[in-house]
Amino acid sequence: MVSGLEQRKYWLDTMLQIGEPVLSALEARKLNERLPIEFHPDRAEYACLEAFGRLVCGMAPWLELEGLQGEEEELRARYERLVLEGIDAAVDPESPDYMNFSGEGQPLVDAAFLAHALIRAPRAIAAQLPDRVRERLIAEFRRTRRTVPFKNNWLLFSAMVEAALDLLGDKDYDRMRIDMALHFHMEWYKGDGMYGDGKDFHWDYYNSFVIQPMLVDLIVRFRQASPVYGEMEKIILARAKRYASVQEHMIAPDGIYPYIGRSITYRFGAFQHLAQASLQHFLEEKIAPAQVRCALTAVIRRIMEAPGTLDEQGWLAPGLYGYQPNLAEGYISVGSLYLCSTVFLPLGLPPEDSFWTDDDARWTSMKIAAGENVGMDFALQGF
Repeated sequence: MVSGLEQRKYWLDTMLQIGEPVLSALEARKLNERLPIEFHPDRAEYACLEAFGRLVCGMAPWLELEGLQGEEEELRARYERLVLEGIDAAVDPESPDYMNFSGEGQPLVDAAFLAHALIRAPRAIAAQLPDRVRERLIAEFRRTRRTVPFKNNWLLFSAMVEAALDLLGDKDYDRMRIDMALHFHMEWYKGDGMYGDGKDFHWDYYNSFVIQPMLVDLIVRFRQASPVYGEMEKIILARAKRYASVQEHMIAPDGIYPYIGRSITYRFGAFQHLAQASLQHFLEEKIAPAQVRCALTAVIRRIMEAPGTLDEQGWLAPGLYGYQPNLAEGYISVGSLYLCSTVFLPLGLPPEDSFWTDDDARWTSMKIAAGENVGMDFALQGF
């Protein structure tokens, strides 16, 4: 049997295996040169910010973690430095890896994932930026305002950028964009822990890719800004707990999960929300942290062991299990795929947390498949 701490090491090794090509290329100021663009070359102008912003969005809680010892702390310190240098390269107009924050449309999306990384690592990333880099990053975030977000999950991208501007000390951050994103999503709730992507319900993983993780972190950050937000927080968190349980129930005994909806090539990024619920300790009581750890480990292994998930140089390749480019929509570049890193959010928990130390546990589908007499599942009522 593999212990929880051995699983933690596997998670960390896998996250760094995925992230190393991106961050080492940025360190050499050669991400723009090295990042594969043969797949959907028309998206090349966005690919570097996509890869960097999405990768760091998942790595951020681990970078923020204090109290690590030995080799893991040495690794954490190294990758913190690489991320800070990467931000410098991304916002320096003289850098060959200067990234596209100013184009209309897609740059808003990936600036928001980078912004979310700052919210998740305010000490390790945001507070460590030199003044020169911080001012340039503020300027680049402001450039994304030229994009008018669609009336769907994109409202959260605008809101997250403004949250990061506030964190960085920009007194002119636009709280109206945050308020709009929160209130519209309250209107778009469809029931039983699920929001519409706009007014319509879509059967996909966007409640986990974007909607619920950003809603939770926005409302927690700004809950003191308005008495309305305090009440909204209770509702958002109740729904978030239920959706985390739904996500756990969707993982089959062999680590496979339903192929459904768009952006399926973000792979185990589909479970960002379940990972965040574990990181922030808002799982429902019926879901033990160890069963989430074991379930997500099965998901990660199943995908990483599929031949072709990484190319010969270690870059992510399009697909779900291996190289399956026909699964990727036209808006997806190789950079887009790095949203998969968000499954690793629980690495922000210390090694002594029960998520890592409790004995292995069967997840819900395993219990049922083994004939265990589990309790009934209930829809969320009153929220």
